[in-house]
Amino acid sequence: MYGSGPDLVTALGPISLDVPRGSFLVIVGASGCGKSTLLRLIAGFEQPTAGVVSTAGARPVPGTGAGIVFQQPRLFPWKSVGGNVGLALRYAGVPREERARRVPELLQRVGLHDVAHRRTWQLSGGQQQRVAIARALAGDDPLLLLDEPFAALDALTRERLQEDLRRVSEQTGRTSVFVTHSVEEAVFLGSRVVVLTSRPGQIALDLDIPLPRTGLEPDELRALPEYAALRATVSHAVREAAG
Repeated sequence: MYGSGPDLVTALGPISLDVPRGSFLVIVGASGCGKSTLLRLIAGFEQPTAGVVSTAGARPVPGTGAGIVFQQPRLFPWKSVGGNVGLALRYAGVPREERARRVPELLQRVGLHDVAHRRTWQLSGGQQQRVAIARALAGDDPLLLLDEPFAALDALTRERLQEDLRRVSEQTGRTSVFVTHSVEEAVFLGSRVVVLTSRPGQIALDLDIPLPRTGLEPDELRALPEYAALRATVSHAVREAAG
């Protein structure tokens, strides 16, 4: 809940979610349904007024246990691309000599193998968000939280980053929770999709996405008949939940 008295707002609930290790959960719903609030609760940035949130069996602590990617990259403009990733490694407790090896590895993983020396303001919006993802992967945190990280990007860049994130997710095996208002994005990325109702957000649909996670090119995946059927199911649930 937010506010008090006549301004009191109940953002969520009741909600019960169990996210298995290694899964990619996508939370989708209309604006204002509590998607980002739920992510902040998982990150430990907010505390529930009722109920319990736990990650790996413990109450979440801000800044520990999860890599986080926000809607805006939030990079340090006075540092180079490599410096931004190196700083994340430093805070993760990685020794100096190992950081020099890990920085290019992380940038390679997100498709930025040749820009470590450049300043962040010299990059496109899509490249900056790739740096933010690399930074979130710097630690050994078992959880990756993403709050509409591609919302401000053009359609082509957004699609490419979706494909890269799907690949990185399979490579790292990290448990991921991704917030979006895009049905297409939810079905493409998720191994499971949860649709929230309008405020206060409750679960309107909890759907496993039984699509291949490996072995198909993105265009081949999107062309599958079952892909279209799943997209239609989620789209219908979003419309009903928002109504």
